[in-house]
Amino acid sequence: MAQENGQQKPGVAAGSNNQQLVGENNNTSNYKPKDYYNWVMALLRLLAFGATISATLVMALNKQQKTFVVATIGTTPIQATLTAKFQHTPAFVFFVIANGLCSLHNLLMLAACFVGSKYDFKGLRFYTIGVLDMMNVALVSGGASAAAFMGQLGRDGNSHARWNKICDKFDTYCTHGQGAIIASFIGLLLMIITTAINIIKLKYVQSSGSCAIIP
Repeated sequence: MAQENGQQKPGVAAGSNNQQLVGENNNTSNYKPKDYYNWVMALLRLLAFGATISATLVMALNKQQKTFVVATIGTTPIQATLTAKFQHTPAFVFFVIANGLCSLHNLLMLAACFVGSKYDFKGLRFYTIGVLDMMNVALVSGGASAAAFMGQLGRDGNSHARWNKICDKFDTYCTHGQGAIIASFIGLLLMIITTAINIIKLKYVQSSGSCAIIP
């Protein structure tokens, strides 16, 4: 009679509740990360790429030529034309190489964000990305630091070692170099943020084809 009146037995009600809980758990296990996480990571990499490629191009194309009077014979000045290039300083050469490699790395990682899932093997792709990110952070950090040291030396000189400053003579060259160094440090900061996010979220590795490693 209780069933005819629309009432259910306690055992039947408990069984239906358990089925609902199991269904909710299954839905939770099938939860996938939202797409905006992927776009945030892609945006960080795109900004880092823009900063490092700008630093690479500005420093690689940095060149200034000036003519100076080096001596005077009677009333005739003797002039010499000097050229400042990034190739003249090994630290600047390393700077260009480091930022160029980091730019290439970010391009490859952007491709891995969208097509890397096709070539993933048990989540190994995410560990590889984390290791490569750390390597590029170290590379750009070394290049930017070396270039900053040489830039400070060119701007202020070193009276103890009797090294004269050159930025009072090649002002355009130094200004462009300063801009390239600033862009490189901005790219370095973005790479550190990206690497930190990936390392923190490595415990949530999933072969889901997503760019960001998130729960």
